[in-house]
Formats: sequence, C-alpha cells, structure tokens
Amino acid sequence: MAENKGFDPAVIEEYRQRISSSNQLFIPDEEDENSDEYTHFYFIGLYEGKEVVYDAVMYTLRLQHESEMFEIAEHRAAKHFPEYKKITYEEDENGNLAALDPLEEEIGLYIAEVMMELEEEEAVKVKEHVDMDANTDFGVALDIGLHVEKITAREIEKFIRDFNEDSLNLDDTLYSFQTQDMAQ
Repeated sequence: MAENKGFDPAVIEEYRQRISSSNQLFIPDEEDENSDEYTHFYFIGLYEGKEVVYDAVMYTLRLQHESEMFEIAEHRAAKHFPEYKKITYEEDENGNLAALDPLEEEIGLYIAEVMMELEEEEAVKVKEHVDMDANTDFGVALDIGLHVEKITAREIEKFIRDFNEDSLNLDDTLYSFQTQDMAQ
C-alpha cells in the first residue's frame, strides 16, 4: 500500500503555505463543482496526535435530504421498471437538452412522484454529522453535513476552528425539508 501523502511533513508544509497565502484557514478544491450548498476543501489539523491534511466536503442538510430522497426514488424506480436505466441528459446541436425518450420520461415522472410522496410523509430525516475516514489515499477524509442555508467561507472557518479546538457542537435534531418550488 502506498504511503498516505496527507501525513507527509513536506506535503503538509506545501498546503500550509497555500492556505496561508489564501488568507483563510482552508483552500477550496478548484477541480470540484463547489456551490452554495456544497464545498470541497482542504485544511490542516491533528489526527491521533499527528499533523495531517484533511480532505473535507461540507454540504447543507437540505442538499443531503434531497440526495437521500433521490436515491430512494431511484431505487424504487429500478424495482418498478425492469428495463430501468439511469437517465442521461444529452444536449442537441444548439446546446439545448435533447428530449427524453418515452420510457425515460415515464421513469423521470415516477421518480418525481416518489420524491413528492417522501417529502409529504417526511419519510427522510437528516441531522448534522461529521464522518471521518482515515483509510484514504490522501490525508483524512471528512464528510460534513451542517444545518445552514449556505456553505460560506465563514461557515467553513468556524467549523475548522471548532474541529481543531475539539469544541465542535453538532445539532442532533432530525430535519426534513420541503421543496421550495412546490409552494409556488
């Protein structure tokens, strides 16, 4: 097994310099599709008494809730439609989304109905969490779900400070969300 470079002092020093020049406590992963509800970033902290680069993803509970509902709906669609295949959206020559074939359209509607049903029943509930995985190729991976409206630099820095000072306080309330578009 290859050595985990996230524990290598030279690599940590390189990240420390990059973080220092960013004037933040972290650097975002520019290759990932970061958004208001999801950010992939790196920061330095301690793991079992050793310095390490943490490879972290942080997302809103609303995004996690939506993702979990979609996974359940997709699973049900796969059971309901023996010929189920993941819907792939393609663009036509003008850059517009090409029309789905009738089966894909039916599957898409079925998935949407299941998601609305799950939402109405509040069948999916999520709570704040930090999942840690030290068995990765680089550093220590963190999977972080927080009950915030947006993932901002301020939220990320607060998390890093609390995490590194061992004063992180997670809310263990279970949350369910309503799709904003349905209210219109």
